[in-house]
Amino acid sequence: MTTEEDKKSIILLFGPPGSGKGTHGPAVEKLLRIPTLSTGDMLRAAVVAETPLGLRAKSIMANGGLVENELVIGIIQERIRNPDCSLGFILDGFPRTIVQAQALDQLLEDQGLRVTKVIELSVPDEALEERICGRWIHKDSGRSYHVEAAPPKSMKLDDNGQPIRGTMKDDITEELLVQRADDTPEALVKRLKGYHSETLPILDHYRPKGVVTTVNGNQDITNIKQEIQQALGG
Repeated sequence: MTTEEDKKSIILLFGPPGSGKGTHGPAVEKLLRIPTLSTGDMLRAAVVAETPLGLRAKSIMANGGLVENELVIGIIQERIRNPDCSLGFILDGFPRTIVQAQALDQLLEDQGLRVTKVIELSVPDEALEERICGRWIHKDSGRSYHVEAAPPKSMKLDDNGQPIRGTMKDDITEELLVQRADDTPEALVKRLKGYHSETLPILDHYRPKGVVTTVNGNQDITNIKQEIQQALGG
């Protein structure tokens, strides 16, 4: 007998900043035909839609506060009722702590579901600075470029070999690309400290359940995709 739990793929994709989640997440979406759910996007959508939870979140954010776990879980619960989640979903940016992981597990258990796969993209800290500091993003679409690994077609370099800002344009829209304010060596140190201290223990939380697969994210992109497909049984 096939249960609801068996039919739905609920994927958590983990990795430090610059590990390639934004690159490989869409491939997983396409492979499994399920959406990626970003907690940030869900919060903003709930605020715009003026749902009861969205209005609560709007008030908290307007006062500069952090949205509590209970509210985030409620917004996830609302979102996964949508038809596009009928086969499952990928969570991006959640859970970030053990407390959030436990709350997510309870939410899923209440619906006869569970996390079916946790994929960790493992990249050494020293390899991340080059990736992060060379990254440029198309703000509206989220398309990501890198000055060495995946430069935009329009990119031109100055006499010092650095990209000229005005030439960094999206390949599709030709709109100017931007660099995130926290894509700096100094900010990366803080972000990695947070990742290692809070996020990595979540992997230990899920390991006893037999759902965690670590993928070497510091190799050729084709090999990374193959490892991910194997982890997903594809």
